[in-house]
Amino acid sequence: METMSSRLRLLRSQQFPAILLLAAAGFGLLLANTPAHDGIASLLDGHLAVPGTGLDLSVEHWISDGLLAVFFFVVALELQYELTRGDLNSVRKAVQPAIAAAGGIVVPIALYLLVAGQSETSSGWPIPTATDIAFALGVLAVFGRGLPSSVRVFLLALAILDDIVGIVFIAVVFAKDLDLGLLALGVVAVIVFGVLSRLLRGPARLPVGILMVVVGVVAWGLVASSGVHATIAGVMLGLAMAPRPADATRHVLEPWVNAIVLPLFAFVAAFVVIPQVSPAELSPAFWAIVVALPVGKAVGIAGFGWVAMRIRPRGAAPAIPFPDLLAAGALGGIGFTVSLLLANLAFAGDLGLRDQAILGVLVGSLVALVLAAVLVSARARGYRRAVRGAA
Repeated sequence: METMSSRLRLLRSQQFPAILLLAAAGFGLLLANTPAHDGIASLLDGHLAVPGTGLDLSVEHWISDGLLAVFFFVVALELQYELTRGDLNSVRKAVQPAIAAAGGIVVPIALYLLVAGQSETSSGWPIPTATDIAFALGVLAVFGRGLPSSVRVFLLALAILDDIVGIVFIAVVFAKDLDLGLLALGVVAVIVFGVLSRLLRGPARLPVGILMVVVGVVAWGLVASSGVHATIAGVMLGLAMAPRPADATRHVLEPWVNAIVLPLFAFVAAFVVIPQVSPAELSPAFWAIVVALPVGKAVGIAGFGWVAMRIRPRGAAPAIPFPDLLAAGALGGIGFTVSLLLANLAFAGDLGLRDQAILGVLVGSLVALVLAAVLVSARARGYRRAVRGAA
């Protein structure tokens, strides 16, 4: 029992899930470029259908549309907490990270379109707008000992706002062949799920919980069939859940999402063949993402964040120094999970472009990770020296 408890604590930590995610992506990329590629690709392309429904997805899509919906469900539970009881529950708290988040979206999009704005690759503009919360907080935890807590709070709020924008992009930009009838039924199922979550207490807890799982799966199937990406069902279900059971559910699901869902998705998403071409022959989409993630995010978040600190309302949190904003901006450039999903959606009709965009996400996120580690370490050392000097 103690061993299981220790493992769950490890999976809820900030460092280990980030390491596991990076290892899974690296393993996927490695195997994709070995003789094992064809066998694994055949397995991922195999289809599994649900009898009596229109759902007939490949193994790869069951992971990216099915399992990943559980990740977005947990993200939505965290969003609900932060928007109602956490760091974003008032305009005064949210205004500074919101302005910085806007910079971390606008500047990467502008850089992407500047490099790859031609018609063939222009649809990839949402890819460099995402921030991977798990990775960013993992790097901050490893290298940021001594940084003031305000930097972590700012980064968390910023990343959550980024998630909201990414969810909107997935729901609106990448919806296709929309069936409003099925979507409406999906919304009804979500409402039923929310009502049931408010009855989740006492002797009725078990049957209501089982019914909630059934209704949640039905809602996912209806949304997936409606033309809206299936992960949005997870978001809607998470936001609809009653606060108290939402907190308990997030606590239970978080380690399993970190241990299974995200590594599986990272492996599948990174399972791409590295093109045997010179750097000059790589798609503009690759280079645009490689530049927009580390540079666009750092410049946008730090620049807009600096403006936000100058105009912050009375009673707001103290201003964060510009070097700390720059470190937070570099952390924001670690796009990874949501950026990989956006790359898959943006270039779903062109597998060659999709693979190069995915490589761009991996390279750009790795560059941002290294840059963030350097900047965060330097700032943390400075704060530790200041504390020792004051002592």
